Amino acid sequence: MSLQKMRRWVGSGLLGLAATTTTTVHPLPALAQATLTRKAKTKVMPPYPELAKQMNITGTVKLMVVVAPNGSLKDAKVVGGNPILVNAAMDALKKWRFEPANGESSGTVEFKFQGQN
Repeated sequence: MSLQKMRRWVGSGLLGLAATTTTTVHPLPALAQATLTRKAKTKVMPPYPELAKQMNITGTVKLMVVVAPNGSLKDAKVVGGNPILVNAAMDALKKWRFEPANGESSGTVEFKFQGQN
């Protein structure tokens, strides 16, 4: 058997195997993104970034947060928003303090950045 015939034979065998094998892809479950219901005792609003003013950038930054039982911010992840606005929102959120609770709380917090007239 020639090398070329062997390649065709192996290639058609692999093609047949691929045709009979099915793969099921299960999508990942959606992350719950409920609005944070725990009350904030101290809220610091982010300053409108100078670069965003110059570029006339507006929008909403959405953050997924986890609040520790003592009321401090345990974790925050960006869910959406313009990168120029995200840093200001994250810096402000790190200064927030929440009411104490028996356990951790999680949800989303949104910061709306609108142009300065």
